Amino acid sequence: MRAAPKTILRLAAVAVAASTLGGCSFMGLSFGTARLSEKECLMRAMYFESNRSSSEGMLAVGTVVMNRVNDPRYPKSVCGVVGQPKQFAQGVLSRKMTDSGAVLAAQMADQVLRGARHPGVRGAQHFHTAGLRFPYNNMHYVLEAGGNEFYEKY
Repeated sequence: MRAAPKTILRLAAVAVAASTLGGCSFMGLSFGTARLSEKECLMRAMYFESNRSSSEGMLAVGTVVMNRVNDPRYPKSVCGVVGQPKQFAQGVLSRKMTDSGAVLAAQMADQVLRGARHPGVRGAQHFHTAGLRFPYNNMHYVLEAGGNEFYEKY
C-alpha cells in the first residue's frame, strides 16, 4: 500500500520539525542529540537520575556515564551513552530541567568532564533506584548515593 503524496509531505514536515528539538524522536529515530554538548548530555543524566538530591549522587551518576564512555561496548561519547534507548530516564535528553538542581548539575558536569570521579563507584557501569535488590549472582553493589544503588556486573 502506497502512502499518498500529501501524507508523505506531512510526515517529512513532522520529521523536520522534530529534528529541531533536542533529544526528540519520531518513529523510533533519534533527532537533535547532536545539538546538545557533552556537558548538556552529562548534566541532564545527572539531573534526572540522581533526583537532584546531592552533589555526591550526581558525581556518582556522572562517573557511571564516563565508565561507559571508556568501555568499548558502549558509544564513545557522553551524548551517545546518555542517549542509548532504555538506559537512562525516559526523556533525559528532551525534558525540561526546572529547578535549582540544574545549576548543581552544570557544576558537577564541569567537574566530571575535568576528570572528577566518585571513588566509591569504582568501575560500576550500572545503577538502579535505592531500596531495590535483585537476586542475580553477577551484581556486586559498591555504593548507595543520590537515591541510587551502583553496582558492577561480573
